[in-house]
Amino acid sequence: MTRIDDTFARLRAARKKAFVAYIMAGDPDVETSFAVMQGLPEAGVDIIELGMPFTDPMADGPTIQLAGQRALDGGQTLARTLDMVRRFRATNQTTPIVMMGYYNPIYSRGVDRFLAEAKQAGIDGLIIVDLPPEEDAELCLPAQAAGINFIRLATPTTDAKRLPKVLQNTSGFVYYVSITGITGAAAAQAGDVGPEVARIKAATDLPVIVGFGITTPDSARTIASVADGCVVGSAIVKEIGAGKPPAEVLARVAALAEGAHSA
Repeated sequence: MTRIDDTFARLRAARKKAFVAYIMAGDPDVETSFAVMQGLPEAGVDIIELGMPFTDPMADGPTIQLAGQRALDGGQTLARTLDMVRRFRATNQTTPIVMMGYYNPIYSRGVDRFLAEAKQAGIDGLIIVDLPPEEDAELCLPAQAAGINFIRLATPTTDAKRLPKVLQNTSGFVYYVSITGITGAAAAQAGDVGPEVARIKAATDLPVIVGFGITTPDSARTIASVADGCVVGSAIVKEIGAGKPPAEVLARVAALAEGAHSA
């Protein structure tokens, strides 16, 4: 049982949906980013998705791309991102942290070294958007062996033939991408998402969390109502990019979390 498993078990017992928040590590600088990260659990966040800045973020829209660039310009590295997690774990041993990003920084660091450091730092899961199931031997299977969940994305184009392959080595939860295209590009619609979530849940016992296109407390509530929870990223990152102080960012997060939890 990982922290992710424990969190979903607790939420199920309370008949609550999960609220997952994404921030980019080191955006706009490490101290501001850490202040936001540290305040997320109190704002109602059940799982933290921590972005790993990368120079070529092909799945991300302008908001997340700019966040990654700000972080890189500020000197953020994979090592510094792991340091942020260690600092967080000094005062919080319960909130799951999922690192989200691309394979290149991990490959460059070395898979074995990265997994050992990630486990020691307190990482619970990985979402690596450019590693398909055909490449499970690269990172997915070693991560699972190290006790780190490997969370896979399913999309509107993941058909019945492809879905079993996507699910075969997934753990923690399934991340359903509600729209085709990049992050922050369109609004998620519960009428479209609900049947897709039901289709995925018919094929797995894992929780299904919906992300992309959720920007308001109302949309968090409506999307969470047809899934096991929702992810908000661009709407939070946009607040950080606008230069809002951590307290204001966290107030926005709290409103979004309340929406999801009221589903």
